[in-house]
Amino acid sequence: MSERLWVGSRKGLFELREGKIAKHHFAGQPVSAFLCDRSDLYCALNLGHFGAKLWRSRDAGASWQEIACPAYPKEEGGATLNQIWVLEKGEGLWAGTIPGGLFRSADGGDSWRLVESLWNRKERTEWFGGGADAPGIHSILLDGKGITLGISCGGVWKSPDNGESWELAGAGMRAPYMPPEQETNPNIQDVHRIARCAARPEVIWAQHHGGIYRSTDGGVNFESISPSFGFGVAAHPRDPDTAWFVPAIKDELRYPAGGKLAVTRTRDGGKSFETLSEGLPQEHAYDLVYRHALDVDASGERLAIGSTTGGLWLSANGGDAWRCVSPHLPPIYCLRFG
Repeated sequence: MSERLWVGSRKGLFELREGKIAKHHFAGQPVSAFLCDRSDLYCALNLGHFGAKLWRSRDAGASWQEIACPAYPKEEGGATLNQIWVLEKGEGLWAGTIPGGLFRSADGGDSWRLVESLWNRKERTEWFGGGADAPGIHSILLDGKGITLGISCGGVWKSPDNGESWELAGAGMRAPYMPPEQETNPNIQDVHRIARCAARPEVIWAQHHGGIYRSTDGGVNFESISPSFGFGVAAHPRDPDTAWFVPAIKDELRYPAGGKLAVTRTRDGGKSFETLSEGLPQEHAYDLVYRHALDVDASGERLAIGSTTGGLWLSANGGDAWRCVSPHLPPIYCLRFG
């Protein structure tokens, strides 16, 4: 089966084949997270008043069945699931949620367990919301039994043993929005997204509220690379020195500088950045690209970005040039090759 692109939006899940929209799943329903694991697909919906829902397909999207959704135990401080923000597959199926809980399923999503070893950490009481009212786990990097999490606003956390124990990581990050005495506290960092090089998993890129960071020791320590604000980051699967970002003006504006949408790429570990804009709108463009709306495929050549104004663009040459698939889809929340 040829590789597809899956686009989760405010009005459903779009399936692209050979660069064209082939099918529309869950029409009219907001998609908050998506995962493709060979022929098994998982699609999380955020239905507002009706709550979060999770659906699974065992046949590559030909049919779907609703399955169990992560739920906080009643005794866990009255916490209620707001949304599933990210889904990943490793030794089990993992879900990162708002309000800051990590869940694991050992049976493909038929049942879920809150990872209490993280939930019960005293440091969690310091976490707070960034764009959302409550903190959320949006990035889950898996490497055997190793887990690295990105939390907004809760920094970077690591587990060496499949979630049995945890340690706070992310030293070197700085939060300019905090009082001076708290700026370097790793537990309150607003990490927007983290991504690792598959061939060199010790190399992790982070798009932070305060800029771009890079780690070469698996996320224990980070080096500041650029003050550029944004949400998405894609790491090249083989080249640890290459990554892509989508910059924007921070805080109350949150749109591309000068109304010109662009992707930036570094190919030397962050020493320099190229601005890639061929095929992207360069006038009156107010497209913001969310943290899960930038992805690169396994070849490192094909990229996709989707925006809050419903623009969807593809590149077949590492971002050098882009082709618009559609300028008027619903707002795009997440997308993935698979």
